[in-house]
Amino acid sequence: MNPMTGKPNHISIITLNVNGLNSSIKRHRLADWIKKKDPTICCLQETHLIEKDTHRLKVKGWGKTYHAHGLSKKAGVSILISDNVDFKPKLVRRDKEGHFILLKGSINQQDITIINIYAPNSGSSMYVKQILLNFRNQIDHNTIILGDFNTPLSPLDRSSRQKLNKETIDLNNTINNLDLTDIYRIYHPTKSEYTFFSAAHGSFSKIDHILCHKANVSKYKKIETLPCILSDHNGLKVEINDKIKKGNYSNTWRLNNMLLKETWITENIREEIKKLEVNENDDTTYQNLWDTMKVVLRGKFIAWSAFQKRMKSQQLNDLTSELKVLEKEEQNNSKSSRRQEIIKIRAEINEIETKETIQKIDRTKRNEQDTSQKI
Repeated sequence: MNPMTGKPNHISIITLNVNGLNSSIKRHRLADWIKKKDPTICCLQETHLIEKDTHRLKVKGWGKTYHAHGLSKKAGVSILISDNVDFKPKLVRRDKEGHFILLKGSINQQDITIINIYAPNSGSSMYVKQILLNFRNQIDHNTIILGDFNTPLSPLDRSSRQKLNKETIDLNNTINNLDLTDIYRIYHPTKSEYTFFSAAHGSFSKIDHILCHKANVSKYKKIETLPCILSDHNGLKVEINDKIKKGNYSNTWRLNNMLLKETWITENIREEIKKLEVNENDDTTYQNLWDTMKVVLRGKFIAWSAFQKRMKSQQLNDLTSELKVLEKEEQNNSKSSRRQEIIKIRAEINEIETKETIQKIDRTKRNEQDTSQKI
């Protein structure tokens, strides 16, 4: 909490499939769960509430509520906004069957658009794709799309590692074409963590997702799964920096050439190219293949860059902690072997920081060149 403004320093958003809220006990349990997690925004799916029952979903401290529901106790999505933030709604669009709700507004004078989705079990990939296409004019760098998509977006999202079907591949292509990306995979590119367990099939899967605009990935602090006993789904929570710079938005992306020096990245690029070559057919033009390749690789480079940045940060933290311990021990009891280890660690830290400085200088020069060319 900011002591000057009384407002939180960051915005946190939770999404959870609650699997029905017609039980008063379950609604109380959900209210307690939300209070413990203390989000800024809470997005719920499969509430099973009809119009006359939506008032029953009350959580103290989250007085602003927006619902989409059908005529029967099926589907249903809700968005709850914390009283701790200054939220001003601008646009609300609801699905008459309760499968999605779009809420556009501002939080603490920062624009935000939330699209909360509960996809049906049948044809879920195509359903989500159609929603994205229907709202393409509403999607910008302040948009967050989340909910229960009822489909894994990656083989890592299934415990069986089953390959993606054509419909899901098509959905992923649409996500890429709209300059969206799966935040979880940005921060956890190789992690297998699931949000749903199918007792019937004995399998785990991650079918709940949060998508954001690729150009604004850097404003997201972290994303994590949240265990939840009251539902058959686990939740997801993402935190967003509230200190967003104002000004003209520019969707400019530039490749970090240093990434191409990493062998594992160049090998991944070759694999992506092979995938596109396999998908080539008479109905696909070379221009479409090239456009698809640019979008796919751009998303990959953003993910790789974020992953590498986190790894370097963790490496620096580990080395710095180890150095402090060794230096303290050396002060109490000097040893030649320990001094050599201290020198080695200092050299490693110096090398990492030097590379980062060179990259920052290179980025600054390129930005200056771009500015001079525009003048």
